Amino acid sequence: MSLSSVLSAEAIDGAIKGCQAADSFCPKQFFQLCGLTKKSPQDVKKVFEILDNDGNGYIERDELKGFLQRFCPGARALTDKEITAFLNAADDDSDGRIGVDEFQALVLS
Repeated sequence: MSLSSVLSAEAIDGAIKGCQAADSFCPKQFFQLCGLTKKSPQDVKKVFEILDNDGNGYIERDELKGFLQRFCPGARALTDKEITAFLNAADDDSDGRIGVDEFQALVLS
């Protein structure tokens, strides 16, 4: 499954363009721009499963580095500052990784 099965290519492109500069990525804004905030919890879970590269049920720091590249192969890597901010926004139980429930809460809140 690919992200384009859930989100339109145009919306993904717009979201990627909105955070091209280093340290300009904001998860909530990105999810709004790509249209994920308007999707069902089931679709958000599908996106989570795509982003969870190793399939262990969590999105971890190393997976967040390539987060934008999962949406668009030519996109930049997230900076350490952006990764930390992403984790701070989503990691409710402070275990250093984002579970599916935490991801859904961030996207759909």
